[in-house]
Amino acid sequence: MDWYNITNIEKTDSPSLIVYPQRVKENISLLIKMAGSADVLRPHVKTNKIAEVCSLMLQAGINKFKCATIAEAEMLARINAPDVLLAHQPVGPKAERLLQLVLNFPATVFSCVVDNMQTATILSDLFDKHRLQLKVFLDLNIGMNRSGVTPDKAFALFQNCQSLNGICVVGLHSYDGHIRDTDLALRTNRSDEAFAKVTQLLNEIATVSSQKLQIVIGGSPSFPTHTKRKGVQYSPGTFVFWDWGYKHLVPDEPFNYAALVITRVISVINEQTICTDLGHKSVAAENPLPRVHFLNAPDATPISQSEEHLVLQFPGKTNWKPGDVLYGVPVHICPTVALYDTAVVVENNEVVDHWRVIARARKITI
Repeated sequence: MDWYNITNIEKTDSPSLIVYPQRVKENISLLIKMAGSADVLRPHVKTNKIAEVCSLMLQAGINKFKCATIAEAEMLARINAPDVLLAHQPVGPKAERLLQLVLNFPATVFSCVVDNMQTATILSDLFDKHRLQLKVFLDLNIGMNRSGVTPDKAFALFQNCQSLNGICVVGLHSYDGHIRDTDLALRTNRSDEAFAKVTQLLNEIATVSSQKLQIVIGGSPSFPTHTKRKGVQYSPGTFVFWDWGYKHLVPDEPFNYAALVITRVISVINEQTICTDLGHKSVAAENPLPRVHFLNAPDATPISQSEEHLVLQFPGKTNWKPGDVLYGVPVHICPTVALYDTAVVVENNEVVDHWRVIARARKITI
C-alpha cells in the first residue's frame, strides 16, 4: 500500500488536510542532521500552525522558534517553548498584545523585530512603563525588499536603540527569501553576497559594543547555504511538511511530503473530465494552475477552479467515479494549512486523531 493511502478514508470528509506524523518526525531529523545540531535551529512555525507539530520539534531538542503572528507566539508559549521570536514588527494593537504575552507566559522568552526608531521607541516606552525590557532583533533588508532596514543604515539604528530603556538589541534578523535558485552553487554564491552585508554590519557594531549578537537567517531554500557559518541560527519553516513547489525548486534538499489534501470526485462531466470538491477555499490559490498535484492521478490536468470546485481533465478515458478519493500535494503548503480548522492525523495508513490548526486564528486568547 502506498504511504499516503488511508484504509478508513470513509470516515473522513473532504476536502481535508492530512498530516502524517512519522514523516514529520523524519523531516525534523533530516533538518537537525543538515544543520549539525538542534541548537542552531530556530524553525518558523508559520507553515504548520499546529501545537502538536511544534511539540514534536521540542521533543527533538529544538528550543528556539520563530513566528509571524501573535496567535502563533501564544501557541508556542502554551506548549512551553523557551524562546520565541516574533519576526513581524508589532505595530498598532500588536504591541500591547505582545506585552500581554510576556506578562501571561513568563516561562517563555519573547522577542520581536524592529527596523525603525519610531517603533522601537513605542515598544520601549510600553515595556519600560511595566518595568520590563523586551529583547529585539534588528530586521535587516538584504535583498528581499519587503521589510527591514538596509544594513548601511542599521548601525545608526543599533546605536540609537542603546538609549532606550525598555528594549535591548540582542540580534540581527535577515530573511533571504529572494534567494531561491534551483542550482545550489548559484544559490550559495548569492547567499554569500547577501550575508557579506550582515558581516560588515557586525564588524561595525563590534567597534562600539562587545555584545555577542544572535544572527537569524535562512528560509527553507537558503538555509543549506548558511550551515557552515559560525554563530548563525537557521529558520526554515516549510521543511516540516514540504510541498510540490520546494520539492522541485530545490531538489537538493531531502525532505519528504508530510501533509496532503484529499478531495473526492463529485461529478463526472464526460469520459475525460471530472469535478472534485477542492476549490479555492481548500488549497492555496495564489499560484496559477496547477495549484495541486495528485499522487494517485499524476496525469490529471486542472482546467478550472472556483470556490468549491476543481475540474480535472485526463489525456484519455478515465474510470473515476463519484466518491473516489484523490490525494493531492499542494504547490504551496503554508497558506493551504491556514485554510483548515483541523488536520486529520494518519499513522500506518489509518486515521488515528485530529489536531487543531490552532494558530490559523488571528487570536487565541490574547
